[in-house]
Amino acid sequence: MEKELIVLPLIPLRGITIFPYMVMHFDVGREKSILALEEAMLNGQKIFLATQKEAKVEEPEENDIFQVGTICNIKQILKLPGDTVRVLVEGEDRAKINSIVHKEPFFRAEIEKLEDIICDEGNKCEALLRTLKKAFDEYMKLAGNIPPDTMVSLEDVESAGRFADVISSYLILKQDKKQELLDAYTVEERLEKLIIFLNNEIDLLKIEKKIGTKVKNKIDKVQKEYYLREQLKAIQEELGEDDEDKKEISKYKNRISKAKLPKGVKEKALYELDRLKNSGSYSAEGGVIRTYLDWILDLPWNAETEDNLDIKRAREILEKEHYGLEDVKNRIIEFLAVKKMSNSLKGPILCLVGPPGVGKTSIGRSIAHALNRNFVRMSLGGVRDEAEIRGHRKTYVGAIPGRVIYGLKQAKSKNPLFLLDEIDKMSNDFRGDPADALLEVLDSEQNSTFRDHYLELDFDLSNVLFITTANTLHTIPRPLMDRMEVIEVSGYTSEEKLHIAKDHLIPKKLKEHSIDEGKIQISDSAIEFIIDGYTRESGVRSLDRKVASVIRKAIAEMVEKNKESISINTNNVRKYLGPVIYTYEKSSKVDQVGVVMGMAWTGYGGDTLPVEVTVMNGTGKLELTGKLGDVMKESARTGYSYIRSNSDKYGIDGDFYKNKDIHIHVPEGAVPKDGPSAGLTMITAMVSALSNRKVKHNIAMTGEVTLTGRALPIGGLKEKTLAAFRAGIDTVIIPRENEKDLLKIPKTIKNKVKFILVDNVEEVLKNALAE
Repeated sequence: MEKELIVLPLIPLRGITIFPYMVMHFDVGREKSILALEEAMLNGQKIFLATQKEAKVEEPEENDIFQVGTICNIKQILKLPGDTVRVLVEGEDRAKINSIVHKEPFFRAEIEKLEDIICDEGNKCEALLRTLKKAFDEYMKLAGNIPPDTMVSLEDVESAGRFADVISSYLILKQDKKQELLDAYTVEERLEKLIIFLNNEIDLLKIEKKIGTKVKNKIDKVQKEYYLREQLKAIQEELGEDDEDKKEISKYKNRISKAKLPKGVKEKALYELDRLKNSGSYSAEGGVIRTYLDWILDLPWNAETEDNLDIKRAREILEKEHYGLEDVKNRIIEFLAVKKMSNSLKGPILCLVGPPGVGKTSIGRSIAHALNRNFVRMSLGGVRDEAEIRGHRKTYVGAIPGRVIYGLKQAKSKNPLFLLDEIDKMSNDFRGDPADALLEVLDSEQNSTFRDHYLELDFDLSNVLFITTANTLHTIPRPLMDRMEVIEVSGYTSEEKLHIAKDHLIPKKLKEHSIDEGKIQISDSAIEFIIDGYTRESGVRSLDRKVASVIRKAIAEMVEKNKESISINTNNVRKYLGPVIYTYEKSSKVDQVGVVMGMAWTGYGGDTLPVEVTVMNGTGKLELTGKLGDVMKESARTGYSYIRSNSDKYGIDGDFYKNKDIHIHVPEGAVPKDGPSAGLTMITAMVSALSNRKVKHNIAMTGEVTLTGRALPIGGLKEKTLAAFRAGIDTVIIPRENEKDLLKIPKTIKNKVKFILVDNVEEVLKNALAE
């Protein structure tokens, strides 16, 4: 059978698909399309309509148009204002574009009619048709936008293909789905696709209906509740009873009148109460206002505790609860003494700086106890949002005050001791810098009018005693540092740790385990063994854990062996805790060439750091090993340059930098080491190795150096001296500018260690090198 080819004008449609037997009108505005219409009207009113693949394309090409479209008969044309034509068409037959005959001035296409291919199996087609009718009937009921008599008019349609096309015209489908139906040549395929599309639409409509029912029920419930509440109000008014809203307003009014609020705060509270009265308690705004009023009324605007200014009692409490820490104790006693005399001193801002575990946080509790103030603690570690300090504005959903105001509510007094823990651990992000927000909080000249973003009221923080803690000062911004009085809390000596363990840690652990003190006795030598062999820290946190472990194991032994009591010595400690974990670098017993004992400060306290130098024939290279940081590398190069410029003075060959290689090594290579305190040590080791003079074995040194040989001061002298003493050193060389730090070193150490104060490298070498 030959294909029937006809040539007709073509109009590309945007976002519309027309099926056979479908009557539809659409507007035509493109010049090409209008010309195609005019041509069709002159030649039998037949036109071919095919859909564009992309509706946005203004000037479609052949590839932009779907191949399958519909031959339509033009029923009516109506010209509209603005060069637009409205066309009424009726679909007749499917057709496929064979070729585009010409594109200008309009599209003319050679098309091939597509006849419906009937099902091979008549029964199958009948079954599909029945399924389709059933599905369409259900779709009509759920959609609700198809006239009820549509199904009646479809009863007269006998052809399955025509039935499918008519139904396709009623469905609201995406463009690609409609084109799929138009592309389906066989009736069987068309029926199957329609059934699938209809079932999917039915499922979606059912879900939509279910959601709509839920929403309607909720709305009905809210309306019902509102109606019932209004009825209840009317009944209560008739009976002369107050409703719940009035009771709540009255309750808040009584609380405001009884609370001793400042004038401005009281006015604000009454204003918010009026807003609550007008908004209604069940509105969303009512809940926000209630929360705000609760915050205002719960804050201690005028409540304060009376300071206990008994200086003798305060010192007793501080001495009893903490061993050492004399600087902190003396500062608190000074504060109490001045307050007792003037009775108008504002709270100072103290910053306790020191390694972990030395008791910075716990001393805050002791100070609060001594002063008879309420204690509140706020950890700043990881805080990176300014709103954590100042609060959120009320315009935000779920807004709350900042943690300063929250802490005051918790303290229930306006003059608590407020501990800001880990102030050096704050960070910042796009939400603001909390350190900047703390500038006002920690300024005694400004914090009398601290304004929280949530409260929008001034709160007087001038009576609060702020104490901050930090492990290091390097990460605290300078403006914030300027607000605080820094007190260094250095690490404990072994002797201080012994007293702390005996007087505090052991009694506390025995009490926790309900053991009488006489039943478990730990000798001083055992405690010292734990301190030296199982802990390496500035504080006592690790010591506390080890003591607890020893006591638990002793209790287990008492229970297993039915012992009434037990005495713990070094052998017991070794049995309970296993092999010794830490050992200290011991000084050599003989003088050596190129080996000098340095002193370093680490996060867990002081340590000794031997520096070794060896000289070899070579080309003048300087080799540095031991995982040294940039500062220590710079110290080595500075010392190397100093020796080159002063080689004659120390009897060193002036050409050593040409024919000698120098290798500087600091043992424990896997441990990173850095810090400005190794310059003198490295120069001494290099001079010793180059001049072949021995270094005294009983000497350790610390200090930085300049190119001119001047000795520069260092920090952490107390910890470094303790480490040198543990290593068996009896003479320590330090820069003269560190003489003031000798006051912090315990007398027991001073009596056993000789300190040599130096101004320059010459004095160091004079004292360190053997004759």
